[in-house]
Parts: sequence; structure tokens; C-alpha cells
Amino acid sequence: MRSRRFTTRNGTELAFSALGLGTAPLGDLYEPLDEKTCIVTIEQAYASGVRVFDTSPHYGNGLAEARVGGGLRHLPRQDVIVSTKIGRVMDAFAKPPPKNPEVFSPGFAGGHPHAPRFDYSYDGTMRSVEQSLLRTGLDRLDILLIHDCDVWTHGPVDAPVRFKEVMEGAYKALERLRSERIVAAIGFGINESDIAVKFAKAGDFDVAILAGRYSLLIQNALDEFLPLALEKNIGVMLAGVFNSGILATGAVPGAKFEYGPAPENIMERVRKIEAICAAHATPLRRAAVQFAMAHPAVVTVLLGGVTPQEVQVNSTDADQPVPAALWRDLQSAGLLSPAAPIG
Repeated sequence: MRSRRFTTRNGTELAFSALGLGTAPLGDLYEPLDEKTCIVTIEQAYASGVRVFDTSPHYGNGLAEARVGGGLRHLPRQDVIVSTKIGRVMDAFAKPPPKNPEVFSPGFAGGHPHAPRFDYSYDGTMRSVEQSLLRTGLDRLDILLIHDCDVWTHGPVDAPVRFKEVMEGAYKALERLRSERIVAAIGFGINESDIAVKFAKAGDFDVAILAGRYSLLIQNALDEFLPLALEKNIGVMLAGVFNSGILATGAVPGAKFEYGPAPENIMERVRKIEAICAAHATPLRRAAVQFAMAHPAVVTVLLGGVTPQEVQVNSTDADQPVPAALWRDLQSAGLLSPAAPIG
């Protein structure tokens, strides 16, 4: 699999594989999963050339981190990049609360029976890192990201308060860990382009995860964030490139968009994209993956998978060529921003 070398602020060189494994589904996002299958899925990702494994305490209240650790335990640690996040600390003596109906961030169908607590303070960040190391069983982490400090998760009233807490607490902790070379890179993982811009301007970050804002369906990250990432040398780890599923499944009954049923206007737009892909004998999901890979700010595209077969399909979609005329036809039809890099 192709890779891109990226040098962080502390001089560490990271080799990002074109695809990374996003492990939110392995935290029992939609349904409880078989433990052995999850471990084999991680091992298959490595065998397919994936070298970036992104996880978070949020994913199943630590379950995904534990599974990542189990899957990587017998693989060469120096060959992989492990990315996790801070912002939530787990309380093993309390139960998870019910989902907050005022925010978009999804809950999980399963996971560890521990209660998460948002904590973007300096001490809370250090505690979160310690917990992540214990759950994964690793002796170090490569990338640490500030997680979900956005309206998507906290709502419009609390999000600015959380941002202030991050910059006064968590950011200072991450800067220290990077300067002491305990971690190679620090960054943020956000679902909103405007908040990503706010973070990029507020701190000196190496990398960023942006979820769902740059895909065949949505390209609002082109307006400001992706140009800013290039200017500030922030390596972008793109997530959500299927927009919760519809760009993988197509406009089928029950297709998911942004964690819910796809509305009819989205279904119709995807049908039009599918028709152009079909005219060029290209699967929709392959076009979605390779479009995301093409932007020069992107160092890796994070794709989920819950079976070995799924990660093999992802690897194939990343490697098989896509006709250049497909991108031109999408732009001519008004289905793709004319500013999108298409090679």
C-alpha cells in the first residue's frame, strides 16, 4: 500500500499508509461484535498494508482501545502508528448515562460498562493517556488528539466553554508530551470544518482528523480548513468519507447518512453519482475512497471495518485505478466542487 512520510513538530518522521483503520465500529458502535473476529480484523488490516490504527476511549467506553491492543500485540510495534484521543475519562465504578437527545454524537450499542466523563483539563488529559496505555497494553502512543470539542458533541452553548478548557488545559499537556517526545504528534479530531479552522489557528498542531466534511457528498472543508492545513503543515487524517454509510452502500432502502436515515435529497444526489460511476465501471465506494485520498493535505484516509473481508475490500478500493474522466464528469454535472483536486 502507498504511504506518505510526514515530519512532526518534534522531528519525528511518521510513515502514514494511504489507508488507516478507524476503530469506532470495533467499539460495538452498531451492534455487539464477536471478540475473535475483531482481533482477526485488525491483523488482516496489517496484512493488507494498513499501518495506521486510530481509536479512542469514546469507542465503546474503551472497548475499541482494548481490541486494538489485542490485535497489535503480536505485530511489530515499530511498523505501526497508533492514534488515540483525549477528552473523556472513564469511571469504572459508574454506569454509562443515557444518550443526550440535544447532541448529534452517536451512542454505542455495546462496549465496556463504564461511565465516561468529559475532562479537557491538564490533569484529565494525563489521566486519559494513562488509561489508554493500560487498555491497549502498549508502552507508548504515536498520536494524541483532542476529541469531539465541537457543537456536534456539546451543543452550541457548551462548545465554546469546552474549547477554552481545552486550550488552557489539554493543549498544554499535549505540548509537554510532544516536547518530551513521549508522543510524536498532537492534534484534534473534529466533525465540523469551522471548529477545525478554529483549532488550527489557536494552536501548533501536527495532525487533525476531520470526519464527514470532505467526501463525494460534502466538500465544505475546501472553503477554509484544507487550504489552512496545507499552509500550516497539518497532516489531515480524513474520516467519515462514506458519510455514515451511503457512499459505501449506495442509495439503497435504509441507507445511512450522518448516523441516521438518508433524506430524499441526499438519496437523489447519490443516485446521480452512482450513475456516473457506473458509466465508468467504477464502484461507488472505490470512487469515494480515492477522491478522499487525492487531496494533498491528506496523509491517510481512515476506514472502518468489522470483518477481515471488509478491510480487504477497503485495501482493494484504495489500490485499483479510477478513470480521470469520472472526476471530470462529476464536476461537469455539478456533483463535485470545481475546486476539488482530482489529479
